[in-house]
Amino acid sequence: MLDNLKLASMIDHTNLRPEATEADIERYCQEAIEHKFRAVCVNPLHIPRVAARLSGSDVLTCSVVGFPLGAIPTVIKNAETDLVLSQGASEIDMVISVGDLKSGNVKVVETEIAALKRTCGNAVLKVILETCLLTHDEIIAACLASQAAGADFVKTSTGFAARGAVAEHVALMRQTVGPDMGVKASGGISTREIAEAMAAAGANRIGASKSVAIIAAR
Repeated sequence: MLDNLKLASMIDHTNLRPEATEADIERYCQEAIEHKFRAVCVNPLHIPRVAARLSGSDVLTCSVVGFPLGAIPTVIKNAETDLVLSQGASEIDMVISVGDLKSGNVKVVETEIAALKRTCGNAVLKVILETCLLTHDEIIAACLASQAAGADFVKTSTGFAARGAVAEHVALMRQTVGPDMGVKASGGISTREIAEAMAAAGANRIGASKSVAIIAAR
């Protein structure tokens, strides 16, 4: 079992709900500071508020890009990335073009990831694969494309598809990218037991909206 500090340091405290209010975002920031979560992950609209609130703390500001479908042109994802970075984001969770991947256009996916990584520079880029929509071989292909493009993490899910993270997919992702690249599990991680199972499978970052309850559980 992971101790609370270690587990908290792996968690991106996440609120991507469309109805999230200013008060909700403020609460997530306060909880992240209090519990020493790794980052607060929100939609782009909230990045200026989150970056300002977290300033001076050790908690990182994370924005999603191309969320939740990934089915927008690269130029738009790049512009979105550039904007949120200028507003204080230090980590970007982008959604791939799942349709391109499933069409066999793996190079197109890799090229897009590489373009966003160039825009990110030293900022961390996490690549959301939406694993529940992919076959075993497509997960491998997406991981290898992300790695070749210079991404920092591969990530399971948006949390908006039919299913979120499963340990089997996390283990496959870790096996594919090796020990040095990040693997983030997200989507449906609502209990400490699930979070620790994802860590045991190879995740070194966890995306969760119920982070406080996860940490509180024994």
